[in-house]
Amino acid sequence: MSQYWEGPANATDGAHAADEFEAAAYRLVAEQVLYHADRHSRTAYWLLDRFERDFRHALAPLGIDVLVNRQLRYACALPRHAKTGPASVAQTLLALVLRGIYDEGARLGQMNEHGEIVCDLVELAEKYRITTGRELPGKGEFDGLLRAMQRWGIARKGEEVEPEDDEGAGQPYTVVIRPAIADVLGETALVRLTQWAPGSAPVPETGCAAAGAEEQEAAQ
Repeated sequence: MSQYWEGPANATDGAHAADEFEAAAYRLVAEQVLYHADRHSRTAYWLLDRFERDFRHALAPLGIDVLVNRQLRYACALPRHAKTGPASVAQTLLALVLRGIYDEGARLGQMNEHGEIVCDLVELAEKYRITTGRELPGKGEFDGLLRAMQRWGIARKGEEVEPEDDEGAGQPYTVVIRPAIADVLGETALVRLTQWAPGSAPVPETGCAAAGAEEQEAAQ
């Protein structure tokens, strides 16, 4: 595969080697989303931005589409044949609630310069309870769920904050919902969100390329 990247590498006049292109392709598949806002991903994003057609051609035989959002500056790998059921119900519920919060915040123009929506734990707990009829998982479980959201490229832990009261004392940080959530969780997810009824469990279908690998890790 390194030989395939010799052409694009030569087009950079020696600024980037074929191995860097190969590494960027591998990272895109493994991480699903690469953001220019993340310092360690800027070079990979730049390669994907400039050589999108080459990456599309390379990943097409794997059944993966490449999407580059130049306005919000991220690149996303979207499997054409996403498996149903790789994510747990808890992961699916949190992902759907985050998608709902993101869409609402985007409509209200609450995005930051990177297209992200920042949500505090009090608001998230309320939205989660209203949407699912359940309480937000406790700290240990929630931290694990948030790590999964981060691996899928749809959310990350934000800045730590000093809790103003006992209600926020357990998890003193914000949740930052990232813009690629609109691509990773498409229109089907929105239908599932609007049709959700407390007491029933939606079939997980996040389209997250990393979800299957994570479940395999847990089984080992």
